Amino acid sequence: MNSDVVGVEKVDSLEAGQRILCGNQWVRVSRELADAFQPGDSLIALQEMGELLRITAADLKIADTAVTEAASAFTALARASDEQISLFYKKFAEFLSDKDLFHYVQVANNEDVESALKKGRSVTRLRIDEKMRSDMVEGLLMWSQLDLTRDLVMSTVEHDGWNVEVVRAPLGVVGFVFEGRPNVFADATGVLRTGNTVVFRIGSDALGTARAISKHMLVPALIASGLPQKSVVLIDSPTHGAGRALFAHSGLSLAIARGSGKAVAQLGAVARQSGTAVSLHGTGGAWMILGHSAHANDIASFVRNSLDRKVCNTLNVVAMTSDTPVHNIQAVLEGVSQAAKQRDTQAIVHAPHTSKELLDSCDIPTNVNIQWGEEIDYAMEYEWEDQPELALSFESSLHDCVASFNAHSPQFIISCLSQDQKDHDLIWRECNAPFVGSGFTRWVDGQYALNRPELGLSNWQGGRLLARGGVLSGDGVHTVRLRAQQINPSVHR
Repeated sequence: MNSDVVGVEKVDSLEAGQRILCGNQWVRVSRELADAFQPGDSLIALQEMGELLRITAADLKIADTAVTEAASAFTALARASDEQISLFYKKFAEFLSDKDLFHYVQVANNEDVESALKKGRSVTRLRIDEKMRSDMVEGLLMWSQLDLTRDLVMSTVEHDGWNVEVVRAPLGVVGFVFEGRPNVFADATGVLRTGNTVVFRIGSDALGTARAISKHMLVPALIASGLPQKSVVLIDSPTHGAGRALFAHSGLSLAIARGSGKAVAQLGAVARQSGTAVSLHGTGGAWMILGHSAHANDIASFVRNSLDRKVCNTLNVVAMTSDTPVHNIQAVLEGVSQAAKQRDTQAIVHAPHTSKELLDSCDIPTNVNIQWGEEIDYAMEYEWEDQPELALSFESSLHDCVASFNAHSPQFIISCLSQDQKDHDLIWRECNAPFVGSGFTRWVDGQYALNRPELGLSNWQGGRLLARGGVLSGDGVHTVRLRAQQINPSVHR
C-alpha cells in the first residue's frame, strides 16, 4: 500500500501500527489484525465506533452468493400468487408438526444444546421444547391467514381525466442476523407475506438446529408451494464476519438485527455506513414507575408476571418516590419473591444504600437477596438465567422517576402503576418510550399484543423511528409506488 489511510475497501495487506481513519479519529492496526489479514479480505473502518473490522474473503463470498440468489428469487416471487405464499406457511407449519420430521430437528437441537453447555453458554432460548415448537407453528399459521396482499392500493388521488394510485409494494431482499434461538425461522419467513425475500444468519449455537429445519421443513415447504427455493436463504456459517458481510452488502434493502450488546451495535453501524436501512433492537429491560395510589395486590401481581423469564421485555427497574407507602414497597418485594418461588430460587434486588431505612421497615422475604450499592448503574440490563434480578430506584418525585427513566433506561418499555389518571398522563407525555403500559411488562410482543408475528422489536435507544412503531411486522416491510392511470388522452401539462 502507498498510503496509510484505508477506507471501506479490499486491501492486499495490513501492517501493525498502520493508521486508519475511522470517521473523525485515527485508529492503529493491531498486531493481531495485521497477522490475520489475508489477500481478498476486506476492512471496514467503522466510523461510528472507531473500530476496524476484518471480513474474510470466505465470508464475503458466502454473503454475496446468498444475497444474489435472494435477489433473483425476489424477481421470480413476483410471479407467484398470494395463495402460493399462504400455502408455503401452511406447509411449513405442517412439516414442523410432523413427528417423524421433527425427530431430525430434535436430534440436531440436542447436539447444539450439549455443545453450548460445554462452552458455558445459556441454553434457555436454544432448547426446543413443545411450547417453542407450538409457538412456531402458531406463528406460521398466523402468517398464512393474515389479510395482506402485495400491490395493495393505499389511496387514490383523482384528477380530471386521470388518477394516481398510492400502492404498497414489496421492498426487496431483507437481511436478518438472529441470536442463537431456533424459533426465529417463523419470524424470518414473515417477509414473504408481502413479497420480499430473506437472507439470514443465526447464532452459531443454533446453527445445527437451523440446518435441520431448513433441510427437512423449510425447503420442502418452498417446493411444495411452488415458490422460488432461494426465497429464504440461510447463511450456513458460524462466524460473526458472515453477518457483517451480509449487512455491508449493497443488495440488501433492509437489515434487521435481533438481540443486544456490542455485536448488534456493530452490525447496525456496518449497515448504516453501507447505506442500508436498519432496524435494531438494542438494550432490553423494562421499567415500572409506582404512583402513590397503586394497589399493593396489583403491584405484587404485575411484578411477579413481569419476571417469569428473562427476555427483552422482562422487568429490570422499579422506580418510586422515597415517600412511597411501605405496603407498596412490600408489595414489590412480594412480587419478586413469588417470581423466585416459581423458579425455586433466590432473587437478587439491587438497592441504593440511601434506601436502607425504607427497606428495613419492610419484611424482606427469605428468598430475596438485597444487594446494597453506593451507586447503582440503572442503565444495566440484568441478564439472568434462573435467579430473577432487578434494581430499585427511589426518587424525590414522580417527575424525577420519569427523568431517571429517560436518562438511564434503553427507552424501551415503561409501565405506570397507579389509580390516578394524572400519573398515567404524565408518564405518557414525558417518558420517551415506544411501549407504555399500566400493568405487567411482558405484553410487549408483536404476536401477543397485535396478533401479528413480529420480525423484531426496536427501542428508542438510537432515537425515535420514522413512520413506524416499535414492532416490525411483515406488513411493515414495504415500499410505496405511484401508478398513474390516464382516462382522457388529451390531458397534458
